[in-house]
Amino acid sequence: MRNTHTFRLFAAASLAAFMMLPVCAGGKKDTAQKNGAASVPEQQEQTPALQEQTAAQPSAESTDEVRVGILNGPTSIPVAYMVDAKPVINGRSVVFDKYATPQALLPKMLKGEVDIGFMPANIAAKVYNSAAGALLCAGISGDGNLYLITKDRSIKTLSDLAGKIVSVAGQGATPEYLFRWILAQNKIPVNSQNGVKLDYSIPTPDIAAELLSDKIKYAVVPEPFATVALMKSKDVVRALDLQYEFGAIEGKNATYPLTVMVVSRAFAEREPETVRAFINAFSESLAWTIANPQKAGVLVQKYTLGLMAPVVANAVPYSCLVWKSADDSRKEIERLLSIFLQFAPDSVGGKLPDEGFYFK
Repeated sequence: MRNTHTFRLFAAASLAAFMMLPVCAGGKKDTAQKNGAASVPEQQEQTPALQEQTAAQPSAESTDEVRVGILNGPTSIPVAYMVDAKPVINGRSVVFDKYATPQALLPKMLKGEVDIGFMPANIAAKVYNSAAGALLCAGISGDGNLYLITKDRSIKTLSDLAGKIVSVAGQGATPEYLFRWILAQNKIPVNSQNGVKLDYSIPTPDIAAELLSDKIKYAVVPEPFATVALMKSKDVVRALDLQYEFGAIEGKNATYPLTVMVVSRAFAEREPETVRAFINAFSESLAWTIANPQKAGVLVQKYTLGLMAPVVANAVPYSCLVWKSADDSRKEIERLLSIFLQFAPDSVGGKLPDEGFYFK
């Protein structure tokens, strides 16, 4: 039997600590990581009562289901518990559909076939700006977790990369633009003889293997790809933490979103209380995931969400899992989108989204 009262006390404490700051190790290894597997105290392994989430009664226009689109891979990690728990919200079951990419999910949301989803902030902003506000941002579900990984232990600072070729995961996405911006802020030229040459030729899933086989020497990757490389070779290190580098420029606790939760405008306007109830359920699932990385890994693998259990267990402490409401995170989202505007204005629809983009 689930101890609902105990979990809610635990969740309140967990969320107070985790909701407003990125939950990642910031380049430091904890005891669990040193042992090769994450572990948590027994008293933290309570299970959130997701099936008890309630809100106002659904309107007459509501369907019998709340339809949620999740992306295979790291974005699905904090949702895996919800998939297993089969929560009931507003008297309706939550149905989860898996998608390989945001581009596969978007048409379903625009057609009204999916109510809630997850994707990079710039994609959500572009849809809002170019499709009559069809998608709203409910909040940040994952903060930045980008690392420079290498076998070269002489790399201690960004300036040490001068003259080096760095493979970057995701051309035209957050890893590229954020890394380029950080280099520029540190007055390190890009793609010049004395600067850092960026290479986008290797698909993200292949970067770890290329590094391990010494075909490349330096790579900027998000989690869990950094963890995969470190698990396979003790020679690989997280030489630079781009969250730390970003904070060094913007302020000690500054961070940037890697993933946001989005809601179709029609669903949000029709069912605002249902959206809020789902957010509550998600935040509890995220807190449980942070406290139970090994169990979360088992669930991610069980439901074939794109990652194996050991990878998830080791990656969670470095994945910056977080929940921040749209109201609390607007400044951070706009800061990241401003970086996109510098390099590729079209990638966010040519402008910052107005206040209507942020679900209240």
